[in-house]
Amino acid sequence: MNKFKIFSLALVATTIAKAQDLDPAKKAIDAEQFEKAKSLLKSVIQAKPSNGKATFLLGNIYLRQNIIDSASIYFQKGLTATEGAKFNNIGLGQIDLDANNKTAAQSKFDIVTKDIRKKDTEEYVYIARAFMNADKPDYTNAIAILTKAAAANPTDAQVQLALGDAYYGDKKQNEAYVAYRNAYQTDSSLIRAKMQLGVLLKGAKAYTEAVKAYNEVIAINSNYGPVYRELAETYYLWGNNEPKTYTENIQKALGFYEKYMSLTDYSITSRMRHADFLILAKDYKALEIEANKMKELDGVNPRILRYLGYSAYENGNADAAYDALQKFTSNTANKIIPRDYLYLGQAKIKKGTSADGKLVDPTLLASAILDIKKAVEMEPLAANELNELGKKLYDQKAFAAAAAVFEVAVTNPDSKNYLIDNFYLGNSLYYDNTRKDVVKPDPIALQKADIAFGNVITASPTTQDAYLFRARTNNLLENDQMMANYYQQYIDTVIAKGDAEVTKNSKKFTEAYNAMASFYANTDKAKAKELLNKTLAIDPANTYAIEALKLLK
Repeated sequence: MNKFKIFSLALVATTIAKAQDLDPAKKAIDAEQFEKAKSLLKSVIQAKPSNGKATFLLGNIYLRQNIIDSASIYFQKGLTATEGAKFNNIGLGQIDLDANNKTAAQSKFDIVTKDIRKKDTEEYVYIARAFMNADKPDYTNAIAILTKAAAANPTDAQVQLALGDAYYGDKKQNEAYVAYRNAYQTDSSLIRAKMQLGVLLKGAKAYTEAVKAYNEVIAINSNYGPVYRELAETYYLWGNNEPKTYTENIQKALGFYEKYMSLTDYSITSRMRHADFLILAKDYKALEIEANKMKELDGVNPRILRYLGYSAYENGNADAAYDALQKFTSNTANKIIPRDYLYLGQAKIKKGTSADGKLVDPTLLASAILDIKKAVEMEPLAANELNELGKKLYDQKAFAAAAAVFEVAVTNPDSKNYLIDNFYLGNSLYYDNTRKDVVKPDPIALQKADIAFGNVITASPTTQDAYLFRARTNNLLENDQMMANYYQQYIDTVIAKGDAEVTKNSKKFTEAYNAMASFYANTDKAKAKELLNKTLAIDPANTYAIEALKLLK
């Protein structure tokens, strides 16, 4: 009996020792000190090659860093381990989910959960996180799995933390709050759960309260790096939602992100995350510095080309931006995002137009528009970002290029700039067809302009200049009846706004009256004379009206 007790105690001690082997790595992972965690796990694996849990955790870090080959190698190695081998099926299952092979993933998850004890929840937590961390997150499945785990073991803080993350991802704020609160009340050392309560406030745009919540976390552990990242992201959102605070809050955001970096690591992966934040903060000078540091650390990582391209374009070097982004997007193995095509398209447009806005390379412009179309096809909301580019080209009087950009922008009727983009599209097409070097206007382009102005009028009937430019466009199209109709609608819209608006637009009124008089001259001389006299009432010396009246007598 004594021998059995000694054996049992030894077994318990061994189990605790094995758990403790992984605890420092788990803490490093939670603190987002991934390079440190990788080093610790490699040491465990070297000392105990039979530790399949360690290979799973290591593979998961590589998966998180999007280094799929390394992740797969460690997961495969872990399957041959004598302890915790089944966990590696979870990692391989997430790779299947990323490849959109849900059947293969589920078969691997089933292997993990087969014959586990009722209160074993760790496997369920990792499977749920695989669903959440997949390229296409499946929060519904994650919630179902974690709800089952919570029923089996309601006091497991990690289950509650993961459940909070799943509810948060599924935009169920109240349920997420309850789960995070339960996690922290169950285990007060789990400060990520407390931090996530602040994240919920950030999502609700309660920025002051979110910052207060983060400061409570800092009071507990001032060296917990992730809380500074959350502070940075909160101040960034605060600045964007309250423009008057933008400058101050963006500076705070950048400072807190530097603090986060100092408490985690300056690995290539962390630098990339920092670079992504610099893009959000529009600090392109700092982005260029960071991109070049990354190039020194890892000259072969293709994603660095993205940062080099973005920063080069924003810092005025279109050629370098074009070279970097063309190289990056031409490799189908790279994970291309819509913004990559947006920047590549912009770089091509800049290369294809002269400083004074003249189109010098139509082929490059056509290629640029294809890139921009790809971006919008991948993410329709990317259309929101085309307004700024189009307006820059419009201001440069690069009307053909501007029209091409706005034509892509209006393909998404849900774009926040849909109305103004239609107006700029119509104007760009109109002005491109009234250039001095145009021999004959392009009727197809002008018909597109007419439709664009019509879209503006439908959405905003009081936008007076939409009627004015629609009249001018129909004049070019020689649709005289429609021209006269739209000029009259322009006049009616302005008059309805009061005398001050009429006075402000007096020159446009004389344009409208004279154009309409020209139309009616052959069919209704009395109407034509009336309109010409209205011109003279505004401008008694108007040469056209004076001469036209002489001809009508």
